[in-house]
Amino acid sequence: MSIRHSLLALLERGPRHGYQLRGEFDAATGATWPLNVGQVYSTLDRLERDGLVVQEGEPDADGRIAYRITDDGRSELREWFGSPVGGKGAPRDELAIKLALAVTTPGVDVPRVVQTQRTATMSALQQLTRLKVRAGDDAGDLAWSLVLDSLVFRAEAEIRWLDHCDARVARAALARTAVAAPAAPAAAPAPERGRR
Repeated sequence: MSIRHSLLALLERGPRHGYQLRGEFDAATGATWPLNVGQVYSTLDRLERDGLVVQEGEPDADGRIAYRITDDGRSELREWFGSPVGGKGAPRDELAIKLALAVTTPGVDVPRVVQTQRTATMSALQQLTRLKVRAGDDAGDLAWSLVLDSLVFRAEAEIRWLDHCDARVARAALARTAVAAPAAPAAAPAPERGRR
């Protein structure tokens, strides 16, 4: 997630201080990826250093300083919105790592690991579906609705992937069993009776 570009997008709406930016980000995403206010202010410092935002006016009664986006900031924001999000630099997928290590670690009940995750993901999917029903198609909350859609689709994809993993693990176990089982000796043909 690009906090840098998220803050620039929020500042495109007008000058804001860090607490406002954090609140608006949480509102837009349903607090799915909560931001730490320290993270917001350290990002604002870097944006200011890079000439993408500047401080606006004097500190408020609480000592907070508002920031506004610069023309260079708008240019970078347009470039971000105009570019696809690539897989490079994607966060590590803890579940994929966990399963990769589970299948290579002796004594791990891999089907149980898969089933435990499937149960948790199914529960999360049900919660997301209930949230989606409550949110409805309210255009006033389109941002949160789109985030919910993304989370629902990811949960559905994770369940499909877990089903795939379960099938692959079962096939691998069958293949290991077939290789490990000694071949039974061929039975000798029974002598024919009654013929001379």
